[in-house]
Amino acid sequence: MLRVGALLALGGAAAPLSGCGFLDRDEPPRPDPLAPLIDESLRLAAGLRAAGDAHPDLAARLVPLAETHEAHATELARVTGTTLPSAPPPGSAGPPSPEPPTDRTATLAALRKAERAGRDSATAACAAAPGERAALLGSIAAARATHLEALK
Repeated sequence: MLRVGALLALGGAAAPLSGCGFLDRDEPPRPDPLAPLIDESLRLAAGLRAAGDAHPDLAARLVPLAETHEAHATELARVTGTTLPSAPPPGSAGPPSPEPPTDRTATLAALRKAERAGRDSATAACAAAPGERAALLGSIAAARATHLEALK
């Protein structure tokens, strides 16, 4: 009899606690750790396109690199279940897209610097990612490394 009374008391006490939200708090969803890479990919693509516009003689070399970053952003958005923004949010994580200098050599140097930072962030994300995402992130890091060579 005492056991039944104790179980009823515990059951009766637990119901109000769970009903008031004490035990089942609704926490806002955490942003996906890959979200900064989406923004970064879009910024890198925008920087490459702006440099191609500023230096038409480089466009044939830069546009395919920009398209690669855009494809990465699209795939990262698919994997994370997010929608691609129409433009990178100002002040978001990662290196800013470089403003293309008027000098061709300086433009390429600025693009290499941005790609190097992007490669490093993709490499770090790959090392920290679960297995099902590591292959994608490794591919992105490798592409960014090859972009460094294409920008020499």
